[in-house]
Amino acid sequence: MENNVFHLQYALDTFYFLVMGALVMWMAAGFAMLESGLVRAKNTTEILTKNVALYAIACIMYLICGYEIMYGSGGYFLTGIMPGETYVDDTLNAFAERDGGFSGTAIYSGASDFFFQVVFVATAMSIVSGAVAERMKLWAFLAFAVVMTAFIYPMEGSWTWGTQPVFGLYSLDEMGFKDFAGSGIVHLAGAAAALAGVLLLGPRKGKYGPNGQVNAIPGANLPLATLGTFILWMGWFGFNGGSVLKLGDIGNANSVAIVFLNTNAAAATGAIAALITARLLFGKADLTMLLNGALAGLVAITANPDAPSPVASSLIGIVAGVLVVFSIVTLDKLKIDDPVGAISVHGACGLLGLLVVPFTTDVSFLAQLAGAFTIFGWVFTTSLVVWGLIKVIMGIRVSEEEEYEGVDLAECGMEAYPEFTRD
Repeated sequence: MENNVFHLQYALDTFYFLVMGALVMWMAAGFAMLESGLVRAKNTTEILTKNVALYAIACIMYLICGYEIMYGSGGYFLTGIMPGETYVDDTLNAFAERDGGFSGTAIYSGASDFFFQVVFVATAMSIVSGAVAERMKLWAFLAFAVVMTAFIYPMEGSWTWGTQPVFGLYSLDEMGFKDFAGSGIVHLAGAAAALAGVLLLGPRKGKYGPNGQVNAIPGANLPLATLGTFILWMGWFGFNGGSVLKLGDIGNANSVAIVFLNTNAAAATGAIAALITARLLFGKADLTMLLNGALAGLVAITANPDAPSPVASSLIGIVAGVLVVFSIVTLDKLKIDDPVGAISVHGACGLLGLLVVPFTTDVSFLAQLAGAFTIFGWVFTTSLVVWGLIKVIMGIRVSEEEEYEGVDLAECGMEAYPEFTRD
C-alpha cells in the first residue's frame, strides 16, 4: 500500500512540475508579444528573432553546464540525470527511510526539475531583450545570452536557490535568505544584466532632446503588447505555483492554491495602482503603465507568494504599481533608455519584492539585503565586463543609418509588416 502511495505521489508531483514548467515556457510567448508590441514596426522581426533564439540558447547552455553549475546534481550535459534500472527502488527506499513516509516532501523526476528550472533561465534572459531593443546588434545580444545562461545566472543561482557559499565568504542559505520564486534570483538578475547593457549601449536616437526633454517613441502594436501581458500573467501561475514544488498532499495543495490567489491579487492591484498613478501624473489613462503595473505586482509578489494574506498581497501589488511608474519616469530623467520598462518592472520591483518579505515572514531584513546585494552586484558587474568585451570585439550597437532604417532590414533582411512600412 505504501509503495502505491509513493508511486502515485511521484507521478502526480512530476506531472504537476511539468505542467507548471510548460506554463512558464509560455511566458516566452508573452515576452515576445509584449516586446514586439512596444517597439516600432521597423524593429519587430528582430525582436521576435531575439526572443526565439534566446529561449533556444538558454535551453542548450543550461543543459550543457548551467544546471550542473547551479545545483551540482545533473552533471555536465545532464549525464547524471537519467535514471538507471534501479532508480525507482532506490528512490523509494530513500524516501521510506526519511521521516518514515512520503507526506510533505516533494518527490519528482530529476528531468522534470531540469525542465522547470531551464524555463526560469530563459525568463531572466528575456528581460534583457526588451531593454536593449531597437539599437543593439543581434549577434552581440546572442553572444551575451550564451554567457548569461551558461555561467552568470547559474553562479548566482548556486548561491541562492543552491546552498553554495558566496565565494566561500558567507552563506545566504544559512542567513535565511528567502526568494520563493525569483523576485531577485530571476527578475532582479535579468534587470541588472539589462542595465549594464543599456549603460554601454546608450539611448535610441531622438529619445532625449538637448534641453532634457523626453520624447515618447510609441510602440507599433499595443494590442500585441496587451496580449503579451495577459500571457505573462497566466504563465506566472506556473512560475509561482510550480515553486511550491509539490502537489500530492493536502498541505501542499492548499499552498499552491494560496500562491495562485496571492499572485493574481498582486497583479490586479498593481495594474490599477499604476493606472491611477499615471492618471494623476500625466492626466490620461496610460495603457503601457497599466500593463507594466500588472507585471510589477507579479514581480513583487514572486519573492514570497506563499505567506502573505490576500490583503497583504494586494498591498504589495499597490506599492509595486506606484513604484514602477515613478521608476520609469526617473530612468528617463537619467537618460537611461528602456523601450519596454523592463529595468523598472523587474529591477525596482524585484528589489521591492525581496525587501518586503520580512513584513510577512520571519526572515531577517539583513539576509534579504545581503541576497539583493549579492544578486545585483554579481550580475551587474559580470554583465558589464561581458558587454564591454563584446563591444570591443564585435561592437554592440548598429550604425546610425541602420537604426534609422530599422534593425529588421539591417539584422534580419526582412520586415514584419512589409506592406505597411514600404511603398
